[in-house]
Amino acid sequence: MKIALIQTNPVIGDFTGNTARMIKLVAKARDQGCDLAIFPELALSGYPPRDLLERREFIAAQNEALITLVKKTAGISIICGAALKNKGKIGKPLYNGALIIDNGRISGAAVKRLLPSYDVFDESRYFEAGRSSSIIRFKGLRLGITICEDIWNDKNAVDCLYHADPVAEMMADPDGSPDILINIAASPFRLGKAAIKKNIFKKLCRRHDLPLLYVNQAGGQDALVFDGRSLAMNRDGEVFALADAFTEDILIVDSEDTETSEDRPEYPESDEDAMVFTALTCGTRDYVRKCGFKKIVLGLSGGIDSAVCAVIATMALGSDNVMAMAMPSRYSAPESTADAEKLSERLGFKISKTPIDGLMAVFSASLGPILGKFEGSPTEQNLQARLRGMLLMAVANHQGRILLTTGNKSEMAVGYCTLYGDMNGGLAVLSDVPKHMVYRLAGYINREEEIIPSRIIRRPPSAELAPDQRDDDDLPPYDELDPILTAWVEENRSLEEIIAAGHDPDTAAGVIDRIMSNEHKRAQAAPGIKITSKAFGYGRRYPIAQGYREKIGRDKPEGMTNPGRKR
Repeated sequence: MKIALIQTNPVIGDFTGNTARMIKLVAKARDQGCDLAIFPELALSGYPPRDLLERREFIAAQNEALITLVKKTAGISIICGAALKNKGKIGKPLYNGALIIDNGRISGAAVKRLLPSYDVFDESRYFEAGRSSSIIRFKGLRLGITICEDIWNDKNAVDCLYHADPVAEMMADPDGSPDILINIAASPFRLGKAAIKKNIFKKLCRRHDLPLLYVNQAGGQDALVFDGRSLAMNRDGEVFALADAFTEDILIVDSEDTETSEDRPEYPESDEDAMVFTALTCGTRDYVRKCGFKKIVLGLSGGIDSAVCAVIATMALGSDNVMAMAMPSRYSAPESTADAEKLSERLGFKISKTPIDGLMAVFSASLGPILGKFEGSPTEQNLQARLRGMLLMAVANHQGRILLTTGNKSEMAVGYCTLYGDMNGGLAVLSDVPKHMVYRLAGYINREEEIIPSRIIRRPPSAELAPDQRDDDDLPPYDELDPILTAWVEENRSLEEIIAAGHDPDTAAGVIDRIMSNEHKRAQAAPGIKITSKAFGYGRRYPIAQGYREKIGRDKPEGMTNPGRKR
């Protein structure tokens, strides 16, 4: 039996567009002789629809789209993710389900049993958990239908979060175990997850002596990026077919041909820099377009963060749709503007040079009677950033562009950023990328030829808001800051554990204090693209007003607890 694994890149709630695309892809699969086409989790609506699921009109629109899909896909069978009504009197009103459409009619359904409610997931907010697993008979085969998390609870592969093991229960079905395990998913990308996922799948196939067909959503959706990489795995846990990464694709497999093939090499999991760059480019392109924009503007300072963002923007939307603004002040080094202009020439986008000293003079004169002399103060530094943010937003508004903000995760963590200034924007491209990884991305971009001027990479990072300013005047070196950030935010290590790992107690306590003290800034930041296990924003839910601090056997530590810049 020929089966098409169809990974799609839906727009949430665009039922007309999503359905039309699905119909075309089904027709393509049918023309290639496929008997069955399998789509991802919640394929009709796109994942995650979040509180749209609470609107009756949204579900009604989905059901109308389903009727269209059923009518226009005769001649082939389909497994398709959709929100299904809970007809019982108790529980949430919906199931996260999979419909079986057999030659123009709905012939069966399966429902998701394990509903994740951690990190970016909150499915138990909307869905009722299924109580039994579903094995569907199709053309002489027994298909075990599961939805995403349902195959992530194998006690031999992971620390189990749920009491139920849907696959094990299928294998114990008195009417017979499945011949093939099918999993439809909307599993977001993050660093390290591909290896974890493949290990879980491999152990699952070997334990139950089952082949696996896995179909995953692709593309960007808000803060999330879905890497696709749908696959077919044989009973020995070997991948014998693999779809493309981060893009729509159709992968056609034969249920009787499960030998490994060199036709579709695996995506290079070991090349983290390539994966991160591709994920950020995909996430930027889809966020901009799905939000209804076609063009981008960003500030180009001559620093490494804005340079990497400019490359990502150009790869995502094309140089004709990118505009940059260089906004030097008296504190800006001449080479900063020169490097920004050189980068724009190499990438082929327009750059506008707009100095801000004249605006600063006007604002200083207006504020002088109220504030007195504030030259050299944090107020002056922040005012420069806010003037730049105002200019960028004016261009964005007038030209119908979306403004990209260019700050990285390290800066966002410790509040080394200015509210209503360099934090202005519609998308924070690097907000989940620590500074050390920004340098790695620059190296990846320059791997074959120098695109980012080498001087941008060599120069010590500086906000250039004061004379001879450097980031390490206010912060620990990034090679000290970033490991503390990763340990505290992503790994949930305690302060004592971080110190035991070799970090200076005052430095560690100071970094953590600044992380905890700057939640109010991050709460007002633009959404960013998630590429690590724990990103600021979507999925990280800390209170803004709170006084919790971990102790290390002393009172408030010396060091970085009273930062002077960028407030």
